[in-house]
Amino acid sequence: MKKVTVGTLVEKFSLKVLAGQDQLGQMITQPRVHRPGLEFVGHFDFFPTERVQILGRKEINYLHKLTKEERKVRIGNIVHYHPPCFIVTAGDQGLTYLTQHCIEEKIPLLVTKKVETTSEFITKLDAFLVKKLAPEIAIHGVCMNVFGVGILLRGHSGVGKSEMAHTLIGRGHRLVADDIVVLKKLSPQTLLGTHDDNTAQFLALRSIGLLNVVRMYGQKAYQEETRIALDIKLTKWQKDALNNELEQEAHYSEYMGVKVPSIEIQLQPGRDVPGLIEAAANNWYLRQQGYSAAEEFMSRIEAETEE
Repeated sequence: MKKVTVGTLVEKFSLKVLAGQDQLGQMITQPRVHRPGLEFVGHFDFFPTERVQILGRKEINYLHKLTKEERKVRIGNIVHYHPPCFIVTAGDQGLTYLTQHCIEEKIPLLVTKKVETTSEFITKLDAFLVKKLAPEIAIHGVCMNVFGVGILLRGHSGVGKSEMAHTLIGRGHRLVADDIVVLKKLSPQTLLGTHDDNTAQFLALRSIGLLNVVRMYGQKAYQEETRIALDIKLTKWQKDALNNELEQEAHYSEYMGVKVPSIEIQLQPGRDVPGLIEAAANNWYLRQQGYSAAEEFMSRIEAETEE
């Protein structure tokens, strides 16, 4: 199971530590945060105790209005479950009572350094935790962003994936990862492609060696991550294997249960494969807009035969 420490959140979001300075190594295992509401009035049937607990202006104002005895009961009922930490987004004024409870129960109490809306902070924190805690696998291949479309280039070693990536970079597209591509499952429909840190920004070309694409071509040649939309397999040319059907049957690759549209491009000297990859990216985008060139062509033929 993947984990993130509370200290990582402190560093990432520049949080102020009010209590639990020596407890920042506590682990967070759940990718979503929780904003306690019903729990403050005694309902704990569905309390996600393993999630980060967010306290906004609404929760803090409610606690401020309680008597000292009521606050002790309400807060005590929650800290009893020992969530990984509390994060307050409404400032640190008047939190002495909450700080004391967290000190006694050894729970980190954190505060955002600038007052911001709770919903905005939750959105940022959720996105961060989802990426950090997402299930992931590493595959052999190349990941590119072509016209804003995330593409996996796969194929046997030596087929020319990295060389193809280099040509695409020259056409203005962006490298995400070469050789080792890390795939993260963000949702049942969303797959994120990124690098494995060690290979970030590097592209390995046979006969040339290792290139740092940012040093050579500038920051525009590189991107940290991209949502995977197409899986393209590069294969050696097979005579009579290709056809000119108007609409080939849709094929998919599956990674961690997420299906990705898949196509095969055969390699042959003189064939503009980078151009075909660009065409595949543009065609995928048009399909997302509801357009199919094959359907339009067939409608023209049908209209002509009816005349």
